[in-house]
Amino acid sequence: MGLGAAPHPPWVLGWGTRMRTRMGTRTRTRTRTSTGPALSSRPSPGRAPEPRDGGGAAPCSAYPRPSVAYPRPAAMSLRFSANVSWLFAELPGLPARLEAASRCGFAAAELGWPEGCPAPALRLAAQRAGLSLVLLNAPPGDRERGELGLGAVPGRQDAFRQGLAAAVQYGREVGCSRIHLMAGRVPQGADRAAVAGEMEATFIENLRYAADLLAQEDMVGLVEPINSRITDPRYFLNTPQQAVAILEKVGRPNLKLQLDIFHCQIMDGNLSRNLETYLPLIGHIQIAQVPGRHEPDSPGELNFPYIFELLESLGYNGYVGCEYTPKGDTVEGLGWLRSYWESRGLQPGGTSKATE
Repeated sequence: MGLGAAPHPPWVLGWGTRMRTRMGTRTRTRTRTSTGPALSSRPSPGRAPEPRDGGGAAPCSAYPRPSVAYPRPAAMSLRFSANVSWLFAELPGLPARLEAASRCGFAAAELGWPEGCPAPALRLAAQRAGLSLVLLNAPPGDRERGELGLGAVPGRQDAFRQGLAAAVQYGREVGCSRIHLMAGRVPQGADRAAVAGEMEATFIENLRYAADLLAQEDMVGLVEPINSRITDPRYFLNTPQQAVAILEKVGRPNLKLQLDIFHCQIMDGNLSRNLETYLPLIGHIQIAQVPGRHEPDSPGELNFPYIFELLESLGYNGYVGCEYTPKGDTVEGLGWLRSYWESRGLQPGGTSKATE
């Protein structure tokens, strides 16, 4: 069962209310005061670039702050990454989207395979915007053949290795050290159960090869389960349990789980326990509301203020990628993020106001 939005969620209760929060098998009692819940002290992330004025999308400050009430701050705040393959689609080209992300306070960006954008151009755009590039997809394969990754596709090992080499070279040139290794789809017309063993063996073989190559570059490979109920019925890797079992069989420390909360909720729910259980293996998290895959504060099943507080309390220090389809203008839809920063006493980008 997933995390739903309750009629009276805990973060809008009176500050004096005592609430018991169950996380996994542990029960903790918190007393809310005028300064909010006290969570364990964590180091704050580094400074991020301040938003700048300029052309393109309007600055975030041009839009009114929404009335979402998030919990008061944990000492540690989350680091958000703009997925510029999804956000700022109203702007032409990745360089313009990187600049827009920077103006909205993002300090990091991620993207799918940047087909048509040479590495030097992307590196220069990221440098000008003051952004770190933190995640890159390996090439998806032959799109005309309907391929969406090659990692687990029997007979396509050579193409997988060629794509991996291209992704490593691109990542090296743009300074991105995390590569998403897409599993790929069950062959058209094949029975999933009948080919599962062969596809898993192929994936394990390819992941071991990838891990060894990535280790030479001090890079990390990521595998992401994609739900087969809504997004892609034929995608081979579709649950976090399946992904973790494969990672354990591969046995390489530089391979991690890329957990997209959107996909995890659709396939399994039980988000609190899954995040706690798999935290040591998680190398990257992505977010979107369910079922519409829009902004976290759009109508849907997930209680993101609670999820953010949970990640903070667990000490998650990786990036949280914003991989969703904006319902309208991207900048206007970032009110949830401005509210998050404001509720933590932070400037855009996660910079502490105390350092100003």
